[in-house]
Amino acid sequence: MNLINKKVVKLLLKKKFKISLAESCTGGLMSSAITSVPGASKVFKVGFVTYSNEAKINTLGVSKLYIKKYGAVSKEVCLNMLKNVARIGKSKIALSITGIAGPGGGTINKPVGLVYIGIKKNTKSYIKTFIFKNKSRKYIQNATVTASLKLILSIIE
Repeated sequence: MNLINKKVVKLLLKKKFKISLAESCTGGLMSSAITSVPGASKVFKVGFVTYSNEAKINTLGVSKLYIKKYGAVSKEVCLNMLKNVARIGKSKIALSITGIAGPGGGTINKPVGLVYIGIKKNTKSYIKTFIFKNKSRKYIQNATVTASLKLILSIIE
């Protein structure tokens, strides 16, 4: 991860883009991956770790109805997190993450390793679905951060 996060920050700096993050299952690892790079203060606007449903609702303004209807780990909630963090952060790039890092908490429909990553550049939003097969919590969290960094690169390169 050390090379890709440096590449992301370098490219954000070069393009003069700011980034805002809303993460859940990664518990701050995504924000840490960006802010561990020297110069990140010039590109990193805000990062929210909204681990609980209450935090998603009260801090990010995620719809309580969405969480009830679709679940906290869903494309709909990921998109709601994404739109709201983009609005709050007023940044060119926004990213949201919600998923099931395990080892428990999964179901047949939503297994451990299911992660939604949302990315927004200007007015275009995308949600990508990942199912990481390795059920280790640490692996899922790190794989999610790596996938997120790659998504950022793909949208800004």
